[in-house]
Amino acid sequence: MANAREMRLRIRSVGNIAQVTRALEAVSASKVRKAQASVEASRDYARRVASVLGRIGAYSQGSTHPLLVPRDKVENIAMLLISSDRGLAGPYNMNVTRAALEFAQEKSQQTRWVTLGQKGRDLAYVRGANIVGDFSSFKSSPSFSDVTPIARVLIDDYLDAVVDEVYVAYTDYVNTIRQDTRVVRIMPMTTGNFEDNQNTQVSTDNESDVGYTYEPEPEELLEAILPRFTQVQVYQSVLESLASEHSARMVAMRNATDNANELSGALRLAYNKARQLSVTSDLLDIVGGAEALQQAG
Repeated sequence: MANAREMRLRIRSVGNIAQVTRALEAVSASKVRKAQASVEASRDYARRVASVLGRIGAYSQGSTHPLLVPRDKVENIAMLLISSDRGLAGPYNMNVTRAALEFAQEKSQQTRWVTLGQKGRDLAYVRGANIVGDFSSFKSSPSFSDVTPIARVLIDDYLDAVVDEVYVAYTDYVNTIRQDTRVVRIMPMTTGNFEDNQNTQVSTDNESDVGYTYEPEPEELLEAILPRFTQVQVYQSVLESLASEHSARMVAMRNATDNANELSGALRLAYNKARQLSVTSDLLDIVGGAEALQQAG
């Protein structure tokens, strides 16, 4: 058993760790509120964009737009992996990276990786991923214009036939406790199911029988809106992942603080027992010495 001095040092060390994890939990709690507000605000916009595209697509059946027409032969795919630059977020980075790697392994095609976040990039690189683009050290609160270059890289690769399909692996924010890992295809899209591309459900019961007049023609509108919608999908995925990251880190730090407090309590109990044992041993020595002197006298 460790002596009293070593146990005091361990108790102090555990207490310092608890203070750090408590501070990190507070920081993540403030960030998750901002990220949650951004996610909820952008979801409405994404739903309306998906609804508009769904209606335009219904008027342009048989469209030959390259973002809508599947390739006859899929030889290469692109995977956008969204993770975090920092750790201490529990299984957040490992879960999304594992899902992306398993999905790519199930595909027989060659996979070109574009990563957003150092942790996912490092995990994918160790496992032999062909990383052709990296956007690490991203802003903590990105704007739409900050995410646009990522979407442009994916769109250009798809339109130039460098890849035949594009997927995004991210973590969908449900609530503070639950975050779902998803791998979603964003290119090519389908005009009849834009809501599924955005993982949202848009109610159009009262709009299905309404006739619309488009100016310019639906095909021209798709030419302008489809790239924009792809950018919206990437931006929404980034916001969902940021909210999930801060939630996962907050929960992980809360668990770490609870574990540190529990360990500190156990160490204090052991320390008190060791002190009691030491005091009892000293008293026995004193009593024994007194009796020995008395007998000698």
